[in-house]
Amino acid sequence: MNSSSNVVYLDREHHYPKDLSERTQEKLKRVDAIWPFHRYLEELSEIIHAPSKLMGDQLDRSVHATMAKLTMGISPASVLEAYADWASHLAISPGKQWRLLEKSINKNMRLLNYATCSCFWSVSEPCIKPLDNDPRFSHTSWQVWPYNLIHQNFLLTQQWWYKATTGVRGVSKHHENMVEFGARQLLDMLSPSNFLPTNPQVQMQTWQEGGANLVRGFHYWLDDMRRASSGQRPAEAENFKVGENLATTPGKVVFRNRLIELIQYQPATEQVKPEPILVVPAWIMKYYILDLSPENSFYKYLTEQGYTVFTISWHNPTSQDRELTMEDYRTLGIEAALDAIEKITGQKQAHAVGYCLGGTLLSIAAATQARAQQERFKSICLLAAQTDFSEAGELMLFIDQSQITFLEDMMWHQGVLDNSQMAGAFQMLRSNDLVWSRLVHEYMMGEKSTSNDLMAWNSDATRMPYCMHSHYLRHLFLNNELSQGHYLVDGRPISITDIRAPIFCVGTEKDHVAPWKSVYKIHILSDTEVTFVLTKGGHNAGIVSEPGHPRRHYRVSTRSDQDVYLDPDHWLDETPVKEGSWWLEYADWLEKRSGEPVAPPAMGAPKQGLPLLGDAPGTYIFET
Repeated sequence: MNSSSNVVYLDREHHYPKDLSERTQEKLKRVDAIWPFHRYLEELSEIIHAPSKLMGDQLDRSVHATMAKLTMGISPASVLEAYADWASHLAISPGKQWRLLEKSINKNMRLLNYATCSCFWSVSEPCIKPLDNDPRFSHTSWQVWPYNLIHQNFLLTQQWWYKATTGVRGVSKHHENMVEFGARQLLDMLSPSNFLPTNPQVQMQTWQEGGANLVRGFHYWLDDMRRASSGQRPAEAENFKVGENLATTPGKVVFRNRLIELIQYQPATEQVKPEPILVVPAWIMKYYILDLSPENSFYKYLTEQGYTVFTISWHNPTSQDRELTMEDYRTLGIEAALDAIEKITGQKQAHAVGYCLGGTLLSIAAATQARAQQERFKSICLLAAQTDFSEAGELMLFIDQSQITFLEDMMWHQGVLDNSQMAGAFQMLRSNDLVWSRLVHEYMMGEKSTSNDLMAWNSDATRMPYCMHSHYLRHLFLNNELSQGHYLVDGRPISITDIRAPIFCVGTEKDHVAPWKSVYKIHILSDTEVTFVLTKGGHNAGIVSEPGHPRRHYRVSTRSDQDVYLDPDHWLDETPVKEGSWWLEYADWLEKRSGEPVAPPAMGAPKQGLPLLGDAPGTYIFET
């Protein structure tokens, strides 16, 4: 209902404003009966404005999607907001500015002293040493003048910028992390190790080979660019083929729907434990991360321990699957797999293993079943899987309202988050190892890196559907709803504390995707027995840690639901190190929670609508 000095509008029920006199209302009714245009004025306005609003939203999304192709999916607004927060607070912090000036003067004095000593006496203690995980300047040629001065100046500059971008009072932690990360990325790009005139190791190689290394490196670069532009896999990965020397554990596809293929592996022992094992890998990766080679196959290892093993192989979504939701992944994935496994084995309970995002989905499924007072899981194993996302590592750099909106518009335009865009985000997190190190060794030194099964798998990426990934980013990463008891399934919240099955949880020491202290928070969220393992390695190499793998160790402890909480730092100090593979620990843990061996079940269940659909590794694994 609106009114002005000359026009009176009806509301949606065609009532006149109450403040009009009865005489005025009577006059308007007579006019309305003769000339009723104003009755439809509001409806006509809505009809006119609705397409305009829709077109405006579509225009905004299209612009964001176009910009995202140029920015690798990073929101410029989010970056500008972070730098504005940092710069404005630094500008009104004279004390911080003075300390930075002091550090700059001290840096230059230390460098001058080092230059003088190294020039006249040839021996001098360096001003600064690289971090333990920074091998760029480890070669002895970097200790010779003038390269010692070049790399020392770079390290001091890097340290100064770290001080400049952190510890500014008033800057939000998220913005501080973004600014520090951006400065680090820029400095890594400008590192003297990346340029021929300032890299003595490359110069020595070029002198010894007469420039042949640069010619080889140029050809490697051309080949990589050609393969990247045509969507081909890297040359070094061509020696590994799925079904030939990757994913070769024998098995059958026993179930298929639009989202998954369920693979049942052939038994490796005459008798098996009655409870089957369901492995839920993340759909951000192909499932054969746990079945790379016969020597390091987790599936093969479990069958050799006397278990009936099933795994999910996810469909690689396309733009036509844009409407797939997180709920679809739970119901068409885990729930459908459990139904099929029960028909095949006759067992109502199964051991479940969830890896990375698959572990998060497994936690959601287990909490949903617990709310319904169902007990379909005999035990739960979470591999580098998070249930609390408040400290989810450097991936949180890309998580805020602006960034997620930008990503959503990009996925809305494409229907999926493309594998190259995901790979770009992970490369930024480890640019020294994945970008600049490759630039130096392959394109400048001319030394082509040899591939292995893990590297070949890593190049076989997948996509993420629009609706599911938007939901995942907003509700789990941004709002952290699962850890707070606000995550909704079927319109009602679920809670990890409802889970009663014992949990075996594995974190890895150098995980940049799921930091182990974040994974460790399962102790706070759960109200059941938790066995926590911290193993050497990263997100992938730490999990694929078969018995006999050299230089492997882990820590392990078990906490009952009655024990008091122990924070991760004290846990690390108090838990002794064990040498070897954590797989052995899991096998012992699992055996204590399994029944007496029985005859293995048949492969599939044709009489119950589950015929054998083909040999492992199935068909979805070949989708590109």
